[in-house]
Amino acid sequence: MAVSAPSPAWWGLRPRPVRPLSIVDLIRGGTIDAELAALVWLLLDARLPVIAAAERSGTGKSTLLAALLDFLPPRTRRIELGGAIETFDWLPHARELGWRGPGQTGRDVLAGATPSTTYLLAAELSDHLPVYTWGDAARVALRALSVGYGLGATIHADSLEEVFATLRRPPVAVTDDELSRLGVVLVLRAVAPPAGDVASGPARRVVAAHYVRPIFRDVHGHIQRLAPAVLATWDPDRDRFEHFAWGIAAEIAARVGRRAGDFTAEHDRRRDYLTGLAQAGVTGSDAVRSAIDGYRAAATAQPS
Repeated sequence: MAVSAPSPAWWGLRPRPVRPLSIVDLIRGGTIDAELAALVWLLLDARLPVIAAAERSGTGKSTLLAALLDFLPPRTRRIELGGAIETFDWLPHARELGWRGPGQTGRDVLAGATPSTTYLLAAELSDHLPVYTWGDAARVALRALSVGYGLGATIHADSLEEVFATLRRPPVAVTDDELSRLGVVLVLRAVAPPAGDVASGPARRVVAAHYVRPIFRDVHGHIQRLAPAVLATWDPDRDRFEHFAWGIAAEIAARVGRRAGDFTAEHDRRRDYLTGLAQAGVTGSDAVRSAIDGYRAAATAQPS
């Protein structure tokens, strides 16, 4: 396990691209559109978990997740899970969350990791490489969401149902109530390139974006379990995204601590801002991070 700097340099043993793609690169390339990216930005303000799923390697799930992590609040502490050598020394709740492995020696470098400021990173939820997170370690990481930690991860799956099925099975074996805290699940696929662009090879698209709704207690104290909601889907015939988050805007707004009207207005502003960056050709990762920081600074400076 290692504490990472606030940058997306956490590919483990994977080769990094020559130039990491930014969220604006992905918008310009059609992997995601500005409306969906702006929605994820708002959700990452509250450090909601984000899972990027794709059936095959090389589809771009790590690239997408790394780009989205630029939306995390600037003072977020990122902790990269250590895969097969993870000890959860940094996690005060590890034993109560079911960790029975080695560790818990209280290394000073990790002192002070708290749920309200900490985001966990799992390069992949699988057993394909030692740097990936699986079994008991994956179960504890997912259970850590119940005490307020965020999580960014990738997984091999072609649908939300496959994500759930993979994590329900041993050796991870989390419950449906634990899965309800997954936050946003983005399903990626490699698809046929747009007409007239066959030379560039397959295109990559977020074909479905889901909001996984956490269990909650109603005003009478009864536990409520709601089905996941579809935030967006990709229409292959028109190569464009259809959006449905408006149907649960009030619910999502409450989850991130905003009033529904304010949430919708801010979503529109961020969508337009990202669209403007794409149109202006602001694509470099450093330039995009600076632009996101500038947006935050300007929003903070505005009178209430």
